Amino acid sequence: MKTFNIKPADVKKDWVVIDADGLVLGRLASLVALRLRGKHLPIFTPNVDCGDNVVVINAEKVRLTGNKARDSIFYWHTGHPGGIKGRSKGQILAGKHPERVIEKAVERMLPRGPLGRQQLSNLRVYAGTDHPHAAQQPLAVDIGAMNRKNKRI
Repeated sequence: MKTFNIKPADVKKDWVVIDADGLVLGRLASLVALRLRGKHLPIFTPNVDCGDNVVVINAEKVRLTGNKARDSIFYWHTGHPGGIKGRSKGQILAGKHPERVIEKAVERMLPRGPLGRQQLSNLRVYAGTDHPHAAQQPLAVDIGAMNRKNKRI
């Protein structure tokens, strides 16, 4: 038996839309990262971007369990002395760009390097229900129905 390795020219990417309304952040991010990498496909090849294009809508309605909205902090540094800054996930979700919480969670589940950055570019996250990718005819995937723990009401 020979190992199957797909070539980048042979990859066929599908479009998937996921509604994040009421979904738990970590469970959503892990399933999105799985789709972006292509690990759900039988033709998965670790060194080729064979994953799908994923569109996530309703990012502002994602749920956090426990005290993560208050206690889980995203840190960054301005580059100046004493320039460490941080905001909690709850503040970011309530702020101007709630889609960044999902983007960061998925980014940290993908491999670091050129391939991970290429796979992350196939993710589009929108705060509301509208998205400009209707022409690609994305397939709707119901993450909440996969496992009862995926959805919080």
